[in-house]
Amino acid sequence: MALDIQAIKTSVFQNSRVYWLAFIAYWGIFLFGYDTGIAGGVVNSKYFQTQFGIIPAVGKPNQHRIDDVSSNVVSVLQAGAFFGALGSAPVSAWIGRRWTLQGYTLIFAVGAVLTTIAGGTGNRGLSYIYAGRVVSGFGIGGISAVAPAYVSECSPKHVRGRITGLFQIMVAFGVMISYFINFGISEHIFNSPAIWRIPFGFQLAPAGIMCIGLLTVKESPRWLASKGRSEEALANLAYLRRMHPESDYVRSELAEIEAAIREEREARANLGIKEAFFGKGNFIRFVIAFFIFFLQQWGGQNSVNYYTPQIFTSIGYTGATNSLLASGIYGIVKVVATSLFIFFFVDSLGRKASFFISAMGMGILFFIVGALLKTYPPPATPVANPPTASKAMAAMIYIYVCFYSMGWGPLPWVYVSDIFPTRTRHYGLATASASQWLWNFVVSKVTPTIHTNLGYKMFLMFAAINVGAMATFALIIPETKGRSLEEMDIIFGSISAEQRAVNIERQEREYDLDKNEATSVRSLDRKV
Repeated sequence: MALDIQAIKTSVFQNSRVYWLAFIAYWGIFLFGYDTGIAGGVVNSKYFQTQFGIIPAVGKPNQHRIDDVSSNVVSVLQAGAFFGALGSAPVSAWIGRRWTLQGYTLIFAVGAVLTTIAGGTGNRGLSYIYAGRVVSGFGIGGISAVAPAYVSECSPKHVRGRITGLFQIMVAFGVMISYFINFGISEHIFNSPAIWRIPFGFQLAPAGIMCIGLLTVKESPRWLASKGRSEEALANLAYLRRMHPESDYVRSELAEIEAAIREEREARANLGIKEAFFGKGNFIRFVIAFFIFFLQQWGGQNSVNYYTPQIFTSIGYTGATNSLLASGIYGIVKVVATSLFIFFFVDSLGRKASFFISAMGMGILFFIVGALLKTYPPPATPVANPPTASKAMAAMIYIYVCFYSMGWGPLPWVYVSDIFPTRTRHYGLATASASQWLWNFVVSKVTPTIHTNLGYKMFLMFAAINVGAMATFALIIPETKGRSLEEMDIIFGSISAEQRAVNIERQEREYDLDKNEATSVRSLDRKV
């Protein structure tokens, strides 16, 4: 078994099928990032604002009206996503992870079509934009709850953090692409419905890739085992590990999975909502899942993320070209930083240390940005070349996103994918995703108002949350690096390590007995 474990640890080829599964499942997460990043730039377009009645064709625009519509277009996606995430738990438990993702992707595509065809002739105004964003959000919410659970359940524990962490790389990649599409449109398209039809229509490409790609991957072995389909679970696990079904490693891993599932069945024959949330060792996991995303959303990143052009304008990058180009560079920095962390540090540095360093770094840099903005406010009259203080603030925001990308960006999804047992993982990820979308909605709705009313104080507010709450949270949660999903029951006190060892040994003896009986039957058949 030692050779098997070493192969699992070190060989990318050995885990190539798991990486492919994550790549396919996370195209929906690309849509998560793209859809949240694209709206701010689209709504910021003067042609869009005029066509949809946000500003008058002549006369002075109403900033309050612009803030309201901008926040609505961004935030209705999160409102739909909240309900999509909550609804994913029973569906995922019933039909499995793979087909649930397929269904939510098709729902998303319907919303993408509605936003793309808005405007033009007929009565296809903001109502189509809002409806399309809600429907797309419902799809993305379900995907964001199911995809990390699916990938986590299929990943070996030694590289689970890295593979699950691809979630945030795809989010960052989606956001970056949205920034550059907005930048390209602002440079080349000025008075055409293509200003919103190109960015909204582009969503159908990754949705199509995901729909087709899901036909090439296997169902989660852990979900199959939870449904009593042990032979299929063994076959899929062996396929994902690129090993023979009789391999000691595969048999041992399945024994641990089924031992944990049997423990839950014996403790609670019929798993209901009450048992799932309040069973031994479960409630604290749901508390962590809720508050980890509450803190992530109020840490400031998504306020910067959704309204990056406006943020860069506020610190002195005036004009569409300067602000959107600065936003694009921000997106590149985020993708590179996230990728470096996921591939080289997530499974070595540990969860707690990464969370703590990330929170402290973000808080310090937000304090610096707030202090610079207070001391050296951007000039009232736009200038072609941003002043030195504005460049310094932009540099601080770029460094800030590096700290975000090494902890509070990718790790909440990795962490909540780690901590739940198989029979409650769909509830746990639905709770976590719903919390993420709930606070995402609140933050995206209030950010334009906060930004307009507080100015530099907004950065100081987020800095205080980073240092005072997020860093403290990092110190009190358990470490999960290098532990199997089934070991989380031991960490959170659902069962003792000694009892788990006994249960695994019992399960392995049953496998050996079944194997010996099968061998005896084959031998008898040959004699006959």
